[in-house]
Amino acid sequence: MRRALAVAAVLTAVATGCRGGRRSDAGLIPVRIAVGGQPQLVYLPTTLAGLLGYYRQEGLAVTLEDFPGGAKALEALHGGSVEVVSGFYDHTIQMAAEGRPMTAFVTMLRFPGLALVVSPATRRPIRRIEDLAGATVGVSAPGSSTHLLVRYLVSRAGRGVDSFSAVGIGMSATAVAAVERGKVDAAVMSDPALALLARRAGPLRILADTRTADGVRATFGVDMYPASVLYSTSAWVAANRPTAQRLARALHRTLGWIQGHSAEEIMRAMPESFRGEDPGVYLEGLRQALPMYSPDGRMSEDGPEAVRKVLAVSLPKVREARIDLRATYTNEFVPAADPPAGGR
Repeated sequence: MRRALAVAAVLTAVATGCRGGRRSDAGLIPVRIAVGGQPQLVYLPTTLAGLLGYYRQEGLAVTLEDFPGGAKALEALHGGSVEVVSGFYDHTIQMAAEGRPMTAFVTMLRFPGLALVVSPATRRPIRRIEDLAGATVGVSAPGSSTHLLVRYLVSRAGRGVDSFSAVGIGMSATAVAAVERGKVDAAVMSDPALALLARRAGPLRILADTRTADGVRATFGVDMYPASVLYSTSAWVAANRPTAQRLARALHRTLGWIQGHSAEEIMRAMPESFRGEDPGVYLEGLRQALPMYSPDGRMSEDGPEAVRKVLAVSLPKVREARIDLRATYTNEFVPAADPPAGGR
């Protein structure tokens, strides 16, 4: 009964257009968060926290501003149009290598949720990562996290980092079309786009899968590879510690709510516009994504070094810099106790 009431409350929030707090709400602290592709499942907790009312309960008037990718969200932070980014943790390491310190203070995704899949329409005999030499590989954008991941994988397989050609195909419907039609020989994809491709094309050949604990261990050698986080400039975090803590508590509760609810209940809590043309595909992708969400929002000790190793393969600045990884994240704002199942 309590679960049904909780879901009903969320649905009411969606119906009334609740998307975080409003700046006009008296007494609430305004915070603008840039999201690197809000409908993607990797950023679901950021949106869900507003729908559940957790930002407001923490005294925050949160405005979510959607951007076409993590790089654009980072640009918004640098430009001062937002205070916080919901993006991938690797940006904090890249910025540290450039002498621009950033701090991640909530870890939402413990697995990257990316899969390297072979196009069912390719004529190339691709059965292993080594076979990508000379192939055209689709990535979200050249130089993106997905591109760096492929370079890391081919390097680890004994091939040169530039032994393949990278083509930007996005991460949604454009990626599905490019892979399905054989515009690329392989691609890095995530759900729900990957679920849609599998529904259309049947069983897929997956060369690397970071959507599961086993896949992350096989790919990176660690149990947790931090992906989507909340981060900001280290200066902002230091100057706004109470606000950072409020955000961390809201996301901590949201992650607990996710742990206590089914994929069907979570989907009903999200805006219909996020589900695309086929809600069944969104639901299938969400089921696949559930194990990827952190249960508590805390960063693991070995995750940051694994991310640095991946970046160092492609980025000379990261490879050559002496980076204090402990300065790129903090767990101090996340409650020490695990959130109750359902976040109540």
